[in-house]
Amino acid sequence: MRKEYRAVSVPEPPVASSCRPRRPGGPAEARRAVERAVAARCRDTGTICDRESMADALLVVSELTTNALLHGGGITGFRIDVVESGVRVSVCDRSEAVPLTKDPLDGHGRRRVGGLGWPIVCRLSRDVRVTGLPSGGKCISAVVPLP
Repeated sequence: MRKEYRAVSVPEPPVASSCRPRRPGGPAEARRAVERAVAARCRDTGTICDRESMADALLVVSELTTNALLHGGGITGFRIDVVESGVRVSVCDRSEAVPLTKDPLDGHGRRRVGGLGWPIVCRLSRDVRVTGLPSGGKCISAVVPLP
């Protein structure tokens, strides 16, 4: 049974391309896959690859893959879809725990280390979904806007 943790709009169908690379070994490999998919979209549509949008997409995929490795028991699935409004990055892991936004200060008013990745993903992405998987674990999908 699939569990939706956050209600969001209906996903857009892929338009320019769909890329299903093998599971990345880590964030660097995931970033390269996003770079290839976005570059192919720009080439196919004759548009300029905006550096800021590319940087946003690379940061989002880095955060999602790093969190899957550090907190989710490893990456169990990975997918990139180029859609009309941007690039959708989906990263699955073994954990059913929903990402949380933590207070940046601890109980003593001191800054916490870490805990900034999820707010970054939510801020840079237009559509973020956390979906429970039938076999256990979860999949997080985020659409990063592209011009």
